[in-house]
Amino acid sequence: MNSDFSSLRVIAERIWLQKYAFFGLFFVFFLISYTILVAIDFVPEPKSTTEPEPDSVIVNDQTAFETEIPAVVVEEPQLPTSIYIEKLDRTVQILNPESRSVADLDAALLKGVVRHPDSAKLAQNGNVFILGHSSYLPTVLNKNFQAFNGIEKLEWGDIIEVSSGGRVHVYEVEKVFKAQASELTVPIAGDARRLTLATCNSFGSTDDRFIVEAREIEVRTL
Repeated sequence: MNSDFSSLRVIAERIWLQKYAFFGLFFVFFLISYTILVAIDFVPEPKSTTEPEPDSVIVNDQTAFETEIPAVVVEEPQLPTSIYIEKLDRTVQILNPESRSVADLDAALLKGVVRHPDSAKLAQNGNVFILGHSSYLPTVLNKNFQAFNGIEKLEWGDIIEVSSGGRVHVYEVEKVFKAQASELTVPIAGDARRLTLATCNSFGSTDDRFIVEAREIEVRTL
């Protein structure tokens, strides 16, 4: 065993005497190996300190390129101000009295047609009920007595436009008929937006009336 130890000691002394040659040979071998690894792209690259540019800019935890959500337009109920009947090429002012007395409603009829105060406003579900005079006398001093002349000639599909503020509500005629005032019942409430026109000699009269029923099909902004 002493002889084995002596042999190892001799080898170690020889290596130490040739240490510079050994370290030189090791350096050359390491350099050749590193060059080969770089050539085959096997050496890992250091992590870049520059972050890649994102696809979108983050501002307050929200991307700057978010899809714009269109604003919801809420229509406020409005009182009608005028009515245009396309087939008759006629525009008439609409009055909106708050009083329900026959005298006040008849007085308003002298200035145009009248929306019944219990009926719906524009942009509301329900029935907008408008009454107007109809007279076929050859001569009248107040043209409002002929405001609804000819509405009995309207047919399915004819267009009626009711304006208020900056909007126009477009209605399509569905039904035209004649009814006795004593038998006439006009629904005011409902889930749809509707329009009813009626001729009226007086709010208290029992004369027959022509009735036009229509439904809203469009709202335009002026």
